Amino acid sequence: MNRKPLFLCWRRWSTGLALLGLGTTATITLTNSGCQTAPITQRKQVLLVSEQEENALGLNAYQEVLKSEPVSKNERYAELVRRVGQRIAKVANRPDFEWEFTVIESETQNAFCLPGGKVAIYTGILPVCESEAGLAVVMSHEIAHAIARHGGERMTNRTIQNLGQKATAYVMKNQEEQNQKIVLAAYGGASEYGAILPFSRKHEMEADHIGVMLMAKAGYDPSEAPVFWERFAAEKGGEAAPMEFLSTHPSDARRSGALRELLPEAMGFYEQSAEKYGLGEQIR
Repeated sequence: MNRKPLFLCWRRWSTGLALLGLGTTATITLTNSGCQTAPITQRKQVLLVSEQEENALGLNAYQEVLKSEPVSKNERYAELVRRVGQRIAKVANRPDFEWEFTVIESETQNAFCLPGGKVAIYTGILPVCESEAGLAVVMSHEIAHAIARHGGERMTNRTIQNLGQKATAYVMKNQEEQNQKIVLAAYGGASEYGAILPFSRKHEMEADHIGVMLMAKAGYDPSEAPVFWERFAAEKGGEAAPMEFLSTHPSDARRSGALRELLPEAMGFYEQSAEKYGLGEQIR
């Protein structure tokens, strides 16, 4: 990934702290960090954690999941997930990742990819996928989170937030304890809904963007991406969902619309792919 002079990236964070009116300064030791660029979207990123640390955390978390979650014994599912995952991993341009693909037996409609390429698909989401291409939508989205280092960005964001909280506590140290609790609570609330959640929604939309390009490069019809999210919304059976503002994920309608806007670019990658699988094998 491209690196920029660190002070140009750090300026964004120091300015943010100044705008909060914290009135104090702090020093952070930066090791193996800097300003980098997300793949495909070319969005500039600030990362205060090394990729080696991220991958180590990802491996530990993956091992813990496998200890507590039952791995599916369905060989067809395992082969299907492995096949689709390997095709996407091939175009993800991360040969340094030690890719692993696991199917977890659970009705939960979920999937994840941890740093370093540790991917898990829950059987509960497979019926919604309906085909290899639908599965590719899910897997490419999760893989996008890992190759774009969204976990490292979230850890960086938490570090800056904690710094702000400590600085606020320092400024308020001479005020009454009750007033200090009120200010800290207000700051925490503002951070939760003013920084953390929108930051997460940004990552989700970026993972959709990167993901649809990855599945197209891997030879899967990218037009399945918006269709999958529409189908996923229908699976909810009309149940009321939280307002998007209070959700870490964009609304299904919003992400489906955004993906449709990206289809012309994605179809270009699809047409250039060495092998085209279309929707691939159906999942029953």
